Amino acid sequence: MCRNIRTLFNFEPPATEVEIRDAALQFVRKLSGFHVPSQANAAAFEHAVQAISAEARSLIASLTTTAEPRNREIEAAKARARAAERYGRPA
Repeated sequence: MCRNIRTLFNFEPPATEVEIRDAALQFVRKLSGFHVPSQANAAAFEHAVQAISAEARSLIASLTTTAEPRNREIEAAKARARAAERYGRPA
């Protein structure tokens, strides 16, 4: 759906409030079709971001796993390698 929404569960260190809010913001932007809402829609837009952030925090806190926490640097390196393979290295 949104390429900017990343997995936030099971990372060490855990997802920050900023990361959770950013994911919620991207989700609301995608659903609404607005990058920046008009003044008439600003309150509803912000309310949606806050509500989705709260639900995301609740979801992340309630999930359990037996898998080892993922390392952000290793996952970022894997993503860069996939992108290089998919799109080719810049000349």
